[in-house]
Amino acid sequence: MSEKVALIGAGAMGGAIGTRLAETGNQLCVFDLDTEKVDALVKKGAEAAASAAEAAGRSDYVITSLNSPRIVELAVFGENGVAAGARPGTLIIDMSSIDPDATKDLAKKAEDAGLRWVDSPLSGGAPKALIGELTLMAGGAAGDVADAHNVLKHVSSNYTHMGPVGAGQTTKLINQVLCGLGFLAVAEATQLALDAGVDAAKIPTALKGGRADSALLQEYMPRYVARDYRRTGRIDNMVKDLNGALDLARRSNTAMPLTALCAEVHRMLTAAGLGGEDEAALMEFFKGPNKEQFK
Repeated sequence: MSEKVALIGAGAMGGAIGTRLAETGNQLCVFDLDTEKVDALVKKGAEAAASAAEAAGRSDYVITSLNSPRIVELAVFGENGVAAGARPGTLIIDMSSIDPDATKDLAKKAEDAGLRWVDSPLSGGAPKALIGELTLMAGGAAGDVADAHNVLKHVSSNYTHMGPVGAGQTTKLINQVLCGLGFLAVAEATQLALDAGVDAAKIPTALKGGRADSALLQEYMPRYVARDYRRTGRIDNMVKDLNGALDLARRSNTAMPLTALCAEVHRMLTAAGLGGEDEAALMEFFKGPNKEQFK
């Protein structure tokens, strides 16, 4: 069934979500401050809106895919934002990765404005969005989460209701802890293989099916070996997410020494000017005076 969907934010992730929604027959209305990103989706069948308010007013569902709580707040409650144009009862589906407490505050403002809110951050990145195989973790009222699936089923193959508003964002932070540590572990193991003279390109095949196997191993060790830095995510976004996890850990009194170290490595690379690079650029951390230069 075709749904009327507004998409606010058409960056790398939002653009992939929008592409998939348009290709699966939904009526998509897009707003982004970057008109080139909007134009790219218009060429795929979407309609452009002059504001977030206009996009929301023409839709039954609003998806936001943005970079920070402040940007989400401005897009929804700012001048000409979603709340200014949305009909009462419109469901806002926030697919951004932001702080759980900020999400709860935003959801309360939405409720006060007569709107509904589901936080549904994702795992899988743009490649999985394009083929409808995202993993989504949702927070919100049961009925709202079920309603959101009418749209999100087009972009996901795994959709789980984790609990009330904010539970999706908490689950995403846990996901990012596992991913961040996994990226770094695979990079470190790759460098050891290279330094020790083992054919690192064969390791994913050699370990396939064993306890050390993982999707990250299979995808990223070949990229580390090939020095393939094509971007499917950003190191500085991982910094944001790991910082969010550490903030949650402090509030929860949870010890996370490995996550703290992983965040520091990512911050070092960001400080070195690699924040906009893919996680594959973690191999840059292992450079040294006696190492082959990767770039």
